[in-house]
Amino acid sequence: MSLFAGSAPRSPLAERMRPRLLAEVAGQDHLLGEGGALRRLVDAREMGSLIFWGPPGTGKTTVARLLADGTDMAFVQISAIFSGVAELKKVFEAARGRRAMGQGTLLFVDEVHRFNRAQQDSFLPVMEDGTLVLIGATTENPSFELNAALLSRARVMVFRALDGAALEALLQRAEAIEAHPLPLTPQARRALIEMADGDGRALLTLAEEVFRAATPDEMLDVAELANIVQRRAPIYDKAQEGHYNLISALHKCVRGSDPDAALYYLARMLAAGEAPLFLARRLVRMAVEDIGLADPQALVVANAAREAYEFLGSPEGELALAQATVYLATAPKSNAVYKAYGLAQGLARDKGSLTPPKTILNAPTSLMKQEGYGSGYQYDHDTENAFSGQDYWPEALGRQKLYAPNERGFERDIRKRLDYWEKLRNEQNE
Repeated sequence: MSLFAGSAPRSPLAERMRPRLLAEVAGQDHLLGEGGALRRLVDAREMGSLIFWGPPGTGKTTVARLLADGTDMAFVQISAIFSGVAELKKVFEAARGRRAMGQGTLLFVDEVHRFNRAQQDSFLPVMEDGTLVLIGATTENPSFELNAALLSRARVMVFRALDGAALEALLQRAEAIEAHPLPLTPQARRALIEMADGDGRALLTLAEEVFRAATPDEMLDVAELANIVQRRAPIYDKAQEGHYNLISALHKCVRGSDPDAALYYLARMLAAGEAPLFLARRLVRMAVEDIGLADPQALVVANAAREAYEFLGSPEGELALAQATVYLATAPKSNAVYKAYGLAQGLARDKGSLTPPKTILNAPTSLMKQEGYGSGYQYDHDTENAFSGQDYWPEALGRQKLYAPNERGFERDIRKRLDYWEKLRNEQNE
């Protein structure tokens, strides 16, 4: 006889706590609060296609469902991971049928970035003719993962990871539903919130494990909590000082060419639960800021490590981050491009209204030709050494020197080229 015979299993806590009203959605006040972009759409009862961009567990699916309810549209949900062209055609046909009967369709596509370009393009006609309203959810930057045609027809709404206050409010609602407090010490309660890493669904799943496992009158500390949920409490709070201290330490170790220390801090951050893609982005930043053109492959390696992690996931993908860290730490260093760009920004800010010389401007009209646009321009490939040496700077500004490559790595070769071209330029001007 089953231990659970005669009793129906309860729905998961996260499902029982799913908001029934937009006002109950936690942590997205910038979208749903007074004057928020989504709040205005509901109040106006007019809905256009949207892209919800944000981390997992921030309410994207729930908000889409509530938007459909608030605008009297049929809610249809699919996942780009499991859906293909055949299913999309069925969804579009059903939406056309509802439209003919006077009802709109809100199609929610989870992981919309997983669709390829052709699949993304298939949404365009039904979005344009009003067959359906698309809400696509993605954890990835839409600018990189969605094609321009789709983005031009949908507004992007950014969902934020839930902060500590929003997660605490969720815990209090969970305690009210369960009719008793979580059996956690204050320190363990904070650790539970940190384990969730801004993900409300993950927090409620962890809390449910605690409710189930704790015995009557038991009060769990941090170690006992970690043992129950089989998840390590973070060594530091990623929103506080420890987070910034360790990422600063990692960056300085790479800049200082110490691969051993850099690996140590990388491992500490990963063990603490730091988001690996945050670390991958910082490695890319180190490649362009501190190595630059001293080793042009540094950026390639850092980007490849990011892609490898996305492909492999954790823990296998962490080795790609470690490999990139060692490569960057042992690469020749240069901040010449970093400094040159800073100087260029200053010039653009202070002298940004100056007109380029007419010799390098096109003359698409006869009037512009009469005014001298393009006159005197020298096509470098037609000159000796494929170098004309002409002046490209605004006349009022004159030639400026911004980029000064150093003598390390590949920049040594770049310096030789620049010195050679400067020599040719001087000879032509004598």
